[in-house]
Amino acid sequence: MKLFLKAGACSLSPHIVLEESGLPYETEAVDLKTKVTASGADYWAINPKGYVPALQLDSGEVLTEGPAIVQYLADQVPEKKLAPANGTLKRYRLQSWLTFIGTELHRSFSPFFNPASSDDWKAAALSNLERRLDYTNTQLAGNSYLLGEEFSVADAYLFTILNWAKFIKLDLARWPNVAVYQARVGARPAVQAALKSEGLA
Repeated sequence: MKLFLKAGACSLSPHIVLEESGLPYETEAVDLKTKVTASGADYWAINPKGYVPALQLDSGEVLTEGPAIVQYLADQVPEKKLAPANGTLKRYRLQSWLTFIGTELHRSFSPFFNPASSDDWKAAALSNLERRLDYTNTQLAGNSYLLGEEFSVADAYLFTILNWAKFIKLDLARWPNVAVYQARVGARPAVQAALKSEGLA
């Protein structure tokens, strides 16, 4: 398998999951401005959406969208328990978290990385982000990870998004459970390996 990524972007999430899974894989960086990969390939031809992540399977097929990719990877190694079994309520809770992270947290960070964003748009996004972090902080009370005591693919995604707080000078210390959680996830060997690979540690 090959993961197409940009260092520090949301593609860090499946990169972490690949490290956690123990599955063989390689990575290739994408220049998101030129849409050219490190090997000189036209990224539009690999992923017509033009953004990361994209996972090229051994069959040659390409899977896109982070939440779909991480669940696919988790299901390849059920013994690692990176996602609850399909059909269980806990799996739907995982999907609920993946959706919340994507639509509420990830999306709220987006205006800060868009040069066309107005100050009003950024202010509205920050207000929404703070409310969503209030909720996340409450949900993490007494839990090591989002689903309880076991790390899951949702934690890889949340860790990735929370990492962006430093770029907008948002101090996670305001949410103590979130801050402790971020440090806990960040200390995992697989997370450290992915960060080092992307030049982020």
